[in-house]
Amino acid sequence: MPTKIHHFVNGQIVAGNSTRSADVFNPASGEKTATVDLASGAETRSAIAAAQAAFPAWAAMTPLRRARVMFRFKELLEQHADELVALITREHGKVLSDARGELTRGIEVVEFACGIPHLLKGEHSQNVGTDVDSWSLQQPLGVCAGITPFNFPAMVPMWMFPVAIACGNTFVLKPSEKDPSCPMRVAELFKQAGLPDGVFNVINGDKEAVDTLLTDPRVQAVSFVGSTPVAEYIYSTASANGKRVQALGGAKNHMVVMPDADLDQAVNALMGAAYGSAGERCMAISVAVAVGEVADKLVANLKPKVESLKIGPGTESVSEMGPLVSKEHRDKVKGYIDLGVEEGASLVVDGRALSVAGHEQGYFLGGTLFDHVTPDMRIYQEEIFGPVLAVVRVPDFDTAVKFINEHEFGNGTAIFTRDGDAARQFTHNIQVGMVGVNVPIPVPMAYHSFGGWKRSLFGAHHMHGPDGVRFYTRMKTITSRWPTGIRSDAEFVMPTMK
Repeated sequence: MPTKIHHFVNGQIVAGNSTRSADVFNPASGEKTATVDLASGAETRSAIAAAQAAFPAWAAMTPLRRARVMFRFKELLEQHADELVALITREHGKVLSDARGELTRGIEVVEFACGIPHLLKGEHSQNVGTDVDSWSLQQPLGVCAGITPFNFPAMVPMWMFPVAIACGNTFVLKPSEKDPSCPMRVAELFKQAGLPDGVFNVINGDKEAVDTLLTDPRVQAVSFVGSTPVAEYIYSTASANGKRVQALGGAKNHMVVMPDADLDQAVNALMGAAYGSAGERCMAISVAVAVGEVADKLVANLKPKVESLKIGPGTESVSEMGPLVSKEHRDKVKGYIDLGVEEGASLVVDGRALSVAGHEQGYFLGGTLFDHVTPDMRIYQEEIFGPVLAVVRVPDFDTAVKFINEHEFGNGTAIFTRDGDAARQFTHNIQVGMVGVNVPIPVPMAYHSFGGWKRSLFGAHHMHGPDGVRFYTRMKTITSRWPTGIRSDAEFVMPTMK
C-alpha cells in the first residue's frame, strides 16, 4: 500500500490538515508509492511560527556548539547513506551510484558548515583613528526558507540549510512534491544529531506553500533552485516583500570541443555529462560545440556510445541511466525531440521508441543525439532537461565563444583542448558563472560558491561556500572610542579619523 508523507514541524512528524495531496511514483515502474500532503497557507505559517520561536535561542548559541551539532549530523548522514540513497533512487529514478554521488556532494556542504566558528570571525581594525577601533560582526537573519527541485532531493537542500542553520538562522524547507521522502528522513536525522526543535522544518506543498513563504513578513531570506520562469517569479515576489533572495534558474550548458582535444576523453565526458541522471541536471551538458574539423569525428564516436547506453531501473547495477522523473516530464522531453526533427536538425540517435523489458510502464526515454543544430532552433535555445544532446558545428574558437556569450543562460560551460592559450582565453572571456577546462561538469566544491550568470541566477549571491555565509548573515560594523577625560566641542561636519 502507498505510504503517507506528512510534514516535519517543530521536531515532529505532523499530518496535514489540508484535504489536498499529491501522488508520488516510482519512475522505473510507474507505480504509485506514496501520497504526500500539500500544505495550506495556514499550515505553512505554522512552520514559520515554529522557526521564529526557535530563532532567539539558536542564534544565541555559540558557533562552536552549533558546529558540534553539524559534526553529529554529518556522522549520521554517513551512517544512513544507503537508506538515503535508496530513497533518492526510488522516487527520482537516478541510478544508485549517481544518487550516492549526490548525497556525497550534499554532505560536503555540511562538512563546510562544521567550520562555522572560523567563517563567522569578522574583521577588526585597531586605531582607525586616534584611540578609535572598528570591527564587524556577521549576525544571523532570522527565519530563512528554501524551495528546492526534484532533480537533487538531497544535495540541493543541503546546499542551503546547513550553512543557514550553522550561521544561527532557523529554516523552513519546501522540497519538491515529486520526491519528498529523502528530505523528511534528513530532518529526522538532524533532530537525532541534537538540533533543537523548530530550527529545521520541512513543509511539503505546492504553489500555495511557496507563495506563503514568499510573502510572510517573518521570513527574511529565500533560496531557490528551479526553472528560469519560476526563479524570476520567486525573485520578484520575495524581493517585493523585503526579503533577500538567491534564485537559481535554468541552463543550456555548452561544451566546446577543439580540434586538438583528446577525442576519447571528450566523448566520454560528453556521455556522462549529457546522459547522466537522464540529463536532469542543471549542470548537464546539452550542447556540444564542435570546432572545425573535429565535428565529423566527434559525432561518429558519440553515435555508437549513445546507442549502447545501458538504460534501466536505477536499482540495477548495470544501469548507466534510469528513467525520467515523471510521465509528464518524459512526454515533454519527447516533444522536444519531435520539435528538433521538425526544425530540421539531423536526428543521429532517436531515443523515443525505447521500451525497457519488464518495466514498460516506467518513464524511460533513450539517449538522443542531434547534429547540425543551429542557434535559431528552439532545441538549442530552451532547456530540455532530458537525455538529449545537440551538436552545433562552428568554424572557429571565436564563433564558439560568441554563441555561448549570446545565449540567455550562463550557468556552466566547459572547453576540451590541449592548448593552454585557448583555455586561458576561454576562461577569461566566457560570460558564464562556472567554467571547466577538460572538466565537463565544473560544480564547485563546498568551500567555493555555486552560481551562474545572466538568466541562470537572480540575486547577488551564489550558493554555499563563502557567498552562502554572506547571504545568510548581515554585516554590522562597530566603531568605538572610550572616554579619556578629554572633552571636545560639538562638531557639525562629517567625522573623519585623525
